[in-house]
Amino acid sequence: MGRNHEMKPSARKGSAAIALGLFAVAGAANAETIQIGIAGPMTGPVTQYGDMVKEGALTAIEMINAAGGVNGDQLEAVFFDDACEPKQAVAVANNIVSSDVRFVVGHVCSGSTIPAADIYDNEGIVMITPSATAPALTDDKPRSTIFRTIGRDDQQGPVAARYIVEHIKPQTVAVLHDKQSYGQGIATVVKRDLEAANIPVAVFEGINAGDSDYSAVITKLKSAGVDFVYYGGYHPEMGLLLRQARELGLEAGFMGPEGVANSELVAIAGPASEGMLMTLPADFSQNPANAEIVKAFQEKNRDAAGAFQLPAYAAVQIIAEGIAGAGTTDPVAVAEYIHANTFETPLGPVSYNEKGDLESFEFVVFRQNSDGSRVPAN
Repeated sequence: MGRNHEMKPSARKGSAAIALGLFAVAGAANAETIQIGIAGPMTGPVTQYGDMVKEGALTAIEMINAAGGVNGDQLEAVFFDDACEPKQAVAVANNIVSSDVRFVVGHVCSGSTIPAADIYDNEGIVMITPSATAPALTDDKPRSTIFRTIGRDDQQGPVAARYIVEHIKPQTVAVLHDKQSYGQGIATVVKRDLEAANIPVAVFEGINAGDSDYSAVITKLKSAGVDFVYYGGYHPEMGLLLRQARELGLEAGFMGPEGVANSELVAIAGPASEGMLMTLPADFSQNPANAEIVKAFQEKNRDAAGAFQLPAYAAVQIIAEGIAGAGTTDPVAVAEYIHANTFETPLGPVSYNEKGDLESFEFVVFRQNSDGSRVPAN
């Protein structure tokens, strides 16, 4: 399946298209191009997250091309839709291999990123995900060509738990999740840390993503006297949980990970979204050092302030600098260079451990307002 590559060398530390077809955004007409696959949900209930990644990746590609490209070659974005579905992600990954695309930014959802990563690593393709936070992506098996530009759930979850312990100080907590890799994984970390801090978790339960009625679990929370709910999952279910909780008289506070941070949540939950807490990557768009990049976003009517735009930008930048530094488009050599070096990105300095995880990453707690805005939580 796909190309064969030489044995992956060790690193040393230094300073859908399947169903919808694919379309490309090309660089200069007469230049050679280096294709970068952008894989994620272009359709489906979490399309907005795919849009964030597209905006970040495109802005980076445009800025790099305008500055002369990479070793004289232009970058070209090729988009693949996995709809955040694991089976479709496998088909997309196989399509990327057969299309001879050697570098991937994505996938977006952890549940689709993990099976796709197996294919990319087996085929020697570099993949950098700007959004998949599940530890299983890099813990389950060694993958030498797989990287992230976002922290893991076991970095994000403790931030949420610490905020709950120090600021909310609830009496009785419920921890819910969507039974998927991402949601259940981060919910398990939050539960662990809450219990370690002697905060009782009265209910730890999975709900079915895509359901429209969560009244049974909400009734269970009321009966247990729950005054705070942590939910691991995405915004469609969180929006319904918030709205239905208020309709059924459950006045508990709610909190979730970056997967609930979507403007569509407010449309689903309405006034019940007011005060919901979430952990998000720090707003790197507020760093004055990123002013030129933020301006480039604005000139294309894009928003640099979302959860995944600048991590996606950084992913393209690292691939480009990896190619330039390695002096080749051979992805195995590029992966070795990425493992061995530190990159100055809009996220700050980025360096990797042997698993392809970031050495550090900053998550921050935000509070949702029902007008769609969000502010850092006190």
